Amino acid sequence: MIARIYKHELSFQEFVIIVSLMMSLTALSIDAMLPALPEIGTELGIQNPNDRQLIISMLFLGLALGQMFFGPLSDRTGRKPAIYAGFALYIVGALLCGTATSFSMILFGRLLQGIGASAPRAITLALVRDRYEGNMMARVMSFVMTVFILIPMLAPTLGQGILLVASWRAIFFAFILIALTSGTWFALRMPETLAIKDRVPFSLNRIFSATIEVLKNRTALGYTVSAGLIGGAFLGYLNSAQQIFEEQYALDDLFPIIFAVIAFSLGMASFMNARFVMRYGMRFLVNWSLRFIVLLAVIALGIALLTDGHPPLWFLMAYLIMSFFGVGILFGNQNALAMEPLGKLAGIGAAVVGSLSTLIQVPLGTIIGQNYNGTVFPLIIGIAILSILSIGVITWTESS
Repeated sequence: MIARIYKHELSFQEFVIIVSLMMSLTALSIDAMLPALPEIGTELGIQNPNDRQLIISMLFLGLALGQMFFGPLSDRTGRKPAIYAGFALYIVGALLCGTATSFSMILFGRLLQGIGASAPRAITLALVRDRYEGNMMARVMSFVMTVFILIPMLAPTLGQGILLVASWRAIFFAFILIALTSGTWFALRMPETLAIKDRVPFSLNRIFSATIEVLKNRTALGYTVSAGLIGGAFLGYLNSAQQIFEEQYALDDLFPIIFAVIAFSLGMASFMNARFVMRYGMRFLVNWSLRFIVLLAVIALGIALLTDGHPPLWFLMAYLIMSFFGVGILFGNQNALAMEPLGKLAGIGAAVVGSLSTLIQVPLGTIIGQNYNGTVFPLIIGIAILSILSIGVITWTESS
């Protein structure tokens, strides 16, 4: 039966679906959890509501650690064995979370989930690069980005729907089912894309050398740090969103819809960026998006001061939608600019840039979330400060 499945060549459409499923695992693992945070906190006896946010932050920490490892590993073993290892870790982590009897146990499970999810997240880009190039590669990535638009919009609704019929633990078992489905499909239908002759030895020295190369290159380092700062602002929002909308604004049932609307602005920005880049260039877009975000933050801070940190919902929504449209423009361009000078280090360079920017992002986003005090002040101030710092870093980067 398996031999018969392999005889049928993988079509372009099926390849895109498999890659999109694996790439979406990270976003699903983050956003589907948000509606469940209060229930988890109650059952596991988490005293400080802000501590629930660590369930989100720990997955990002796992992503940061895993990216540095799985990209180079796939260059040695081939793409498929490295992805199998990632799926296995992800499933173990989800199982630990689903059966957790303590807060520390669920945090450890989320760390493992993040490390595991980093494999399909990092290696699927290499799969696309192995199989396609030029316009076809761009076409594949445009379809994958369409899925990226949809998943953050739909994931909280999935989490909320599961909570209507089962406990929060069922969300983690849903993650296991999704991982098993996409992993099995990948195993049966996706051929190995890295030829044995093209494989290189796994070496910690190689990872270290690539890291030093990024740190020594002003452009690569500057845009990596900038991406980490903006990522920290976004993680601060993810950490705070459930408390802001469900608790501060008492919008329990509407939270998935509100989250989806804001996520749509991020997705649309990523989608439209392809046109903007051709017309204006990456550096122009990065500089003006940051200034736009800072201007919006100053206006929002003024309104928040006038309303004791509780601006009208319509204003907060408008502010976040416009700000995260800017963030969506930044995400792709900052990473592309960081990679631009790395030349032949493209594969391992991408892993280092992604890992370093996420390592910067995690503590900053955690600080913003941990300072939530029942108002929007910590979020707005955090976005403003990190955007201003990002402008400073890019000014330094481009002054050479």
